Amino acid sequence: MPPEPSLSGALPSLGENHRSVAVPARGLRRLLAFVGPGYLVAVGYMDPGNWATDLAGGSAFGYALLSVVLLSSLMAILLQTLSARLGIGAGLDLAQACRLHYPKAAVIPLWLLCELAIIACDLAEVLGTAIALKLLFGLPLLAGVVLTAFDVLLLLGLQRFGFRKLEAFVAALLIVIAGCFAYELVLARPDWAAVASGFMPTSRIVGDTAMLYIAIGILGATVMPHNLYLHSSVVQTRAVAKGDERGAIRLATLDTVVALGLALLINAAILILAAAAFHANGHTGIADIEDAYRLLTPVLGAGAASVVFALALLASGQNSTITGTLAGQIVMEGFVELRLPMWARRLVTRALAVVPAALVIALAGEGATTGLLVLSQVVLSLQLPFAVIPLVHFTGSRAIMGGFVSPLWLRVLAWAVAAAIVVLNVTLLVGLMRG
Repeated sequence: MPPEPSLSGALPSLGENHRSVAVPARGLRRLLAFVGPGYLVAVGYMDPGNWATDLAGGSAFGYALLSVVLLSSLMAILLQTLSARLGIGAGLDLAQACRLHYPKAAVIPLWLLCELAIIACDLAEVLGTAIALKLLFGLPLLAGVVLTAFDVLLLLGLQRFGFRKLEAFVAALLIVIAGCFAYELVLARPDWAAVASGFMPTSRIVGDTAMLYIAIGILGATVMPHNLYLHSSVVQTRAVAKGDERGAIRLATLDTVVALGLALLINAAILILAAAAFHANGHTGIADIEDAYRLLTPVLGAGAASVVFALALLASGQNSTITGTLAGQIVMEGFVELRLPMWARRLVTRALAVVPAALVIALAGEGATTGLLVLSQVVLSLQLPFAVIPLVHFTGSRAIMGGFVSPLWLRVLAWAVAAAIVVLNVTLLVGLMRG
């Protein structure tokens, strides 16, 4: 039976999963029913692009940039809670809201920019998975990139078991990643007093040009534009009863805060590991994932250290693959109402990421992967304002949100965050173009 249109007349994205998760009226089961979407979103905050910036920040400046990791995570939490509010309160995902409330002359460019960002994100996932396969199994990087074209089968297999099973698989991989870094931190024995002080902002970050550049890189790589589209759709997999939207928004917000709190801990763990293992031992120029892998075992003195690091990277790449595919489907359906089978959508997106990655590695060698990771983050930064500004606009509009419009204090804070992200991303892009 096809999904019913929402009050706006738009067919729901992810129609086969729309309102597929039952929501009990009360008790612990009601709370648990809302656990899941936040963890799908949290995956995007620990992809290989984040790994590169966190490794660079920790190895170069020790614990000093932990305050930037904290600030960027708080910004992400704010924006993702707005995304959940839009999905539950208006019954629209962000792509649908753009199509219904913006002129067509704006909708098509927004769609194309978002598709470009998804391809860029997929490129980072391809490279991260390929690097992990090389580190774990000695597979040549080019072969690993080609092999990632077939992980579409993983997602197709998981979706056959229902959306909750998909969420559970993603959460399990997140637990693997967290466990891997907990093990690494035990081996690294960081200075916990210095870690605590690192979470306090310092004027040194603004005064030191090199530190500021990496700080902006961390901020620019943290908030993923496709996550804003993804979250506004996946919260609609819950069968929220009419009149229960306000309670659903509160529980979805709780899910978001807890899940992104876990992402904050993992990103902080990457930077702390780099600070304790590399910066403290004089290795201040580590920004390459493969260099970090090679140094972990001799620095930490445990043969399993590098393997555990690569295992976490593989889990991260596979997790990002799942959520990137869902985001691609949501964007295509929401902006232009084009509905493709999941396997077709995945193959198209993955091919557009695999082909350039394979060509660059074949022509320029395996050393070009770091440059490709940086390029993927630049493209994401370019697209970010075009997702953040519409989100803040829609959730602050009473005409769209009705009684679920963001309160004044939240609107003011959201516009301040949007302005800060735009300025920081423009600064990052200018710096990258200047070399």
